[in-house]
Amino acid sequence: MENQYDKLIEDLKQKNQVVMLTRFKTVNEAGKIVIEKSLISKDELESVDTQLQEAIENILIKGLPELITTANKETVLCEPFYSEGRLIILGGGHIAKPLAKYGADIGFKVTVVDDRPSFANEGRFPEASQVLCESFETCFDRLQVNASDYVVIVTRGHRHDAVCLRQVLESEPEYLGMIGSKRRVKNLMELLVGEGLDEGKLNQVYSPIGLRIGAVTPEEIAISIMAEIISKKRLSQSATEAPKKRQTNQSDFDYEVLENLANDDTEKRAIVTVVSKKGSVPRGPGAKMIIWADGRSRGSIGGGCSEAEVSLVARDLLQTGSGYHTMKVDMTGSVAEDEGMVCGGIMDVLIEVYP
Repeated sequence: MENQYDKLIEDLKQKNQVVMLTRFKTVNEAGKIVIEKSLISKDELESVDTQLQEAIENILIKGLPELITTANKETVLCEPFYSEGRLIILGGGHIAKPLAKYGADIGFKVTVVDDRPSFANEGRFPEASQVLCESFETCFDRLQVNASDYVVIVTRGHRHDAVCLRQVLESEPEYLGMIGSKRRVKNLMELLVGEGLDEGKLNQVYSPIGLRIGAVTPEEIAISIMAEIISKKRLSQSATEAPKKRQTNQSDFDYEVLENLANDDTEKRAIVTVVSKKGSVPRGPGAKMIIWADGRSRGSIGGGCSEAEVSLVARDLLQTGSGYHTMKVDMTGSVAEDEGMVCGGIMDVLIEVYP
């Protein structure tokens, strides 16, 4: 049977959103549980029954996983997954260096492009997943900018800015920002409108770039840019509007965990998934960790004694060899106080044996 996590990672390279359905089926009188996983995208909803269609549409809107029970008493975990956001930095100068570091620190896969070997090299950008030493005219065939990318134009000159903006604009990335003074930006925008570029799309470019925090040094400017990117990601802020109340969430999964599950490893593992939460907890719905029978783990649902409790249940489940278990993790009151945690919420988690 095809590894659905491997397929998930491949699908996310082509699609912005994919939903994984994990069905827990009771197959005989002894109560044996069979777990089946499948993937579905928004344009494939007609292939599932009406109840699941409605649930998946809801999940895609909310951006969070949900455990549902179907009309025939089947338990299904519906999880939305999203393309891994790349931070593409066009220009390898003094602002790009801290920007790449901060971007990697908060979880972006960072790509840096510059046409100068002394600026485009792994020694200068050790945190980057990819460093391209290539002209701005030709690099976009390799970059393949898509709708889930965050693009920052910080080249060394007006001409290079124009080249990048012409190329990126049609890709309509999640975020597109360009550095420059108001005058420089105004002149460039007028030039591009005169060439026939879409004025509406140009108005969506974040420029001058970064939140207005009085940034002066390269590090401060990089922080202001990352703050603006986070605002776009978390608050759905557009380039022409003030931040809105949060409209969408996004599942709190780790790509590192997905990559481990995508490996063709026959050793049984327990997958722990945060399905829902109330109050303040360290990780949100969608967060995952893997637990092996010998106590090894990867990923996290928040750490502390609560995670240790889940680990014990997971290892017990692994002894049975199959099945799943749901449990409530309480981080309120004395539990939080004993651990010295600032959180004080409750998580519902699902533990399943895999494969």
